[in-house]
Amino acid sequence: PRPTRPDKARRLGYKAKQGYVIYRVRVRRGGRKRPVPKGATYGKPVHHGVNQLKFARSLQSVAEERAGRHCGALRVLNSYWVGEDSTYKFFEVILIDPFHKRIRRNPDTQWITKPVHKHREMRGLTSAGRKSRGLGKGHKFHHTIGGSRRAAWRRRNTLQLHRYR
Repeated sequence: PRPTRPDKARRLGYKAKQGYVIYRVRVRRGGRKRPVPKGATYGKPVHHGVNQLKFARSLQSVAEERAGRHCGALRVLNSYWVGEDSTYKFFEVILIDPFHKRIRRNPDTQWITKPVHKHREMRGLTSAGRKSRGLGKGHKFHHTIGGSRRAAWRRRNTLQLHRYR
C-alpha cells in the first residue's frame, strides 16, 4: 500500500518507485512480562520481579524486527508511527528489495544491497534500533564511547600495565 504519511516516509528515505515496499505493523502496547512459570524466578528477592518490567527496546524497533522476519528477502530501511489505541501501536516500516534493478543501479540506494546490511533491524542498526543502544554525540552519550556500552565498560575496567623500558 501507499504510505499513510507520505511526507514522513519521504523524509526517512521512501521513494514512490519500484523496489520500495510499505508494511503496516501492529504491536501490542505495554511493558514486557518476564516469561517464567507461575512467577517462579528462583534466586534472590531482588530478581523476583515479573510484572512491572520494561523492555530494553522500543515498540517501534519491535515492529521493524517483525516486518524484517516476515519479509526475509527485503531490507528494512526505516519506520514511523502511524497511530495507536488503548491496546496497540501501529507503525509503517519501509522495506527495500535489494535485488531490484531500480535499487541496484541507483548509486544513492545501492549501499543497502550489500550483504553487510542484511537484517539491519535485528542488529540495532536502524534509527529506532540505535536509540536504545545509547549512541550519539555530546556529553550525554559518554557511556558508549568506543562503539557500545560494553566496549566502553570493557575499556574502563581493563587494567593495563605497560612495560617500562
